Amino acid sequence: MSHTLAAVQGTETDVVKITRALVSVSDKTGIVELCTFLASKNVQLLSTGGTAKKLREAGLEVMDVSEYTQSPECLDGRVKTLHPKVHGGLLGVRGNPTHEEQMATLNIPKIDMTILNLYPFAQTVAKEGSTFADCVENIDIGGPSMLRSTAKNHSFTTIVTSPDQYADLQKVMEENDGGTTLALRRAYAAKAFALSASYDSAIASWFAKQVEPTTEEQQQQQLPVIATRVYKPEFALKYGCNPHQKPAFVASVLDHQNKLPFKVLNGKPGYINLLDAANAWQLVRELRIATGVAAAASFKHVSPAGAALAEPPLTEAECKAYEVTDATALTPVALAYLKARNADPLCSFGDFAAVSDEVDEPTARILKKEVSDGIVAPGYTPEALEILKSKKSGKFIVLQATPGFTPSDIEYREVYGMTFCQKRNDTILSNDHLTNVVTSKKELTEETKRDMILSSICIKYTQSNSVGFAKNGMMVGVGAGQQSRVDCVKLAGRKVGTWYLRQHPKVLALPFKEGVKRQDRVNARVRYIEGDMTPQERVQWENNFDTVPEPLSSQEKETFLSQSSGITISSDAFFPFRDSIDHASKLGVSYVVQPGGSVQDPQVTASCEEYDMTMCFTNVRLFHH
Repeated sequence: MSHTLAAVQGTETDVVKITRALVSVSDKTGIVELCTFLASKNVQLLSTGGTAKKLREAGLEVMDVSEYTQSPECLDGRVKTLHPKVHGGLLGVRGNPTHEEQMATLNIPKIDMTILNLYPFAQTVAKEGSTFADCVENIDIGGPSMLRSTAKNHSFTTIVTSPDQYADLQKVMEENDGGTTLALRRAYAAKAFALSASYDSAIASWFAKQVEPTTEEQQQQQLPVIATRVYKPEFALKYGCNPHQKPAFVASVLDHQNKLPFKVLNGKPGYINLLDAANAWQLVRELRIATGVAAAASFKHVSPAGAALAEPPLTEAECKAYEVTDATALTPVALAYLKARNADPLCSFGDFAAVSDEVDEPTARILKKEVSDGIVAPGYTPEALEILKSKKSGKFIVLQATPGFTPSDIEYREVYGMTFCQKRNDTILSNDHLTNVVTSKKELTEETKRDMILSSICIKYTQSNSVGFAKNGMMVGVGAGQQSRVDCVKLAGRKVGTWYLRQHPKVLALPFKEGVKRQDRVNARVRYIEGDMTPQERVQWENNFDTVPEPLSSQEKETFLSQSSGITISSDAFFPFRDSIDHASKLGVSYVVQPGGSVQDPQVTASCEEYDMTMCFTNVRLFHH
């Protein structure tokens, strides 16, 4: 077991007056103003290279570190500050007799503050044309060494690593007669060690990619030599998945140039809200890329209740079923969300919405009247933003997607003490995946291709096993998270039937009382279609109407459903048996899209032939967990 060092004792005090500061920054934002302030507090400035030159040009008195150490910079600047007079001045414990005596004997003055940035290693790696040697040369040695020395001795020394700390530092020094407090020094030290960890993490991750695998297992499985991740907490969450799961917060990956994929414009998003937003935003973004049409999604518990495109427009029956009085007033974004919400309005109650395009006033007004937790979009018109900010007494969550955000190719997840790593599923389904039509009926219209892409991208972001049904540019049934694929088909199929039967004349003619709320009307229609009410429930249900409606008989439902056709079903993995196709045939399915790859593919294909369906293999499995 390694030897543990005992703490070195000194005379600790809260406020330490700053008398000497070492300044060496690559990001010179605000450095002249800060050093002018320090000089006004009689702080001696030590500096190097370009920083010293800039400070002198501003009229400040600066001592070069080489003059201070009496040792010139050497080895092409690789050795500047690696000297006992620098690190001894930073690490010496104030008030410790042995340290004080040795510093006096070796003529090592105290350095109370270090202001630095690190060499731009990550930027060098990202820069086109950077060679291996260029990247290595931009690995900072002196900076991290001074950072760690100063941060370690934070009881007496102050480490400053970012221009965003300058204003706070000056305020504290003004309030404390030119000194810094222990609380500030400790906070800055914590940030410095995080920066050091992030910096080393970036170097280690990059270097690991440059190293050839040394073991057979690494060669066969493409295992990296090492994987490092450093996170920066961005904001706290009320709790995690459940109220007893505290603490909870959202973190960004340090050194990721875009930080988080969203900016919070209003409200306080929760853990599940952000999971919904992350999945929903990717879904609508990919639909926009794949189809070129505005898209929307309605999410609940990290699966879509519905998703839709702005094309085609609503039919007359759909307008009545969705209570749309003026379809001409719907903008593309408003239409896409209206359709997404109406795939399964029961499940969309309290949803998290996502749209691919800027939210306009008509879209905001639709959201205003629905029960919803929040929305993510690339932007908002001023009018739309004000409408949404007023929703839920100002608590409605409004997220704006970060322009150009690009996540890492590799994603990580921690579960029960294990870290899982995989390449991100960045495949975007497109027409290129629809060329392998395996049935004798080959024709795929542009409208069919659109629905195949829509349903496939939708289930890509649905908890597996999953299937989805689409028609007329909207999902009409999503079956998520079932262990049996045929159960997914039955679950989603029940929703397809409900969606279609909402357009039945008897459903459209239900005589609601004046004042029945919108969501109550939605729920009442669904229960009318389902029909399996208890006597107690029926009493409450009948209270919604001026006159009690006649039941919708099984025969009436069967007759109406028999008119359904042109529906597309997509599956996130192959159909293992024909039972899913048999059930889908009862729902008006004409088109099937799936990865294929099962030993039962011939049987499944034969069943599609029997029902005169067209089936396409994408060869892309879309499991999502």
